[in-house]
Amino acid sequence: QVQLVESGGGLVQPGGSLRLSCAGSGIRYNVNGRGWYRQAPGKQRELVAVMNRSGSTNYADSVKGRFTISRDNAENTVYLQMNNLKPEDTAIYYCKLSILGIDYWGQGTQVTVSS
Repeated sequence: QVQLVESGGGLVQPGGSLRLSCAGSGIRYNVNGRGWYRQAPGKQRELVAVMNRSGSTNYADSVKGRFTISRDNAENTVYLQMNNLKPEDTAIYYCKLSILGIDYWGQGTQVTVSS
């Protein structure tokens, strides 16, 4: 059974950086897509960054130039490097892997940007 575990969230001051990790286990087939999403209080979950099987990436306009999605295929891990964080980046961040047409989600990790 596929399981995803996120880590790396926490409290950071504006302008700071965090690196989120999403470790996958139980993965038997090729991952077609990887992504990070976030959900702020009272708002819908939104796309932050995605990477397809070939490595092409796409980012939400609000994070372009500040966030970078990457992967480690050998360890089935996807990362989100977040720089120059802003208070509006505060949210629960979720990773998602798409395998054979099925989306798998992690449990989420809280990111709080505050002085």
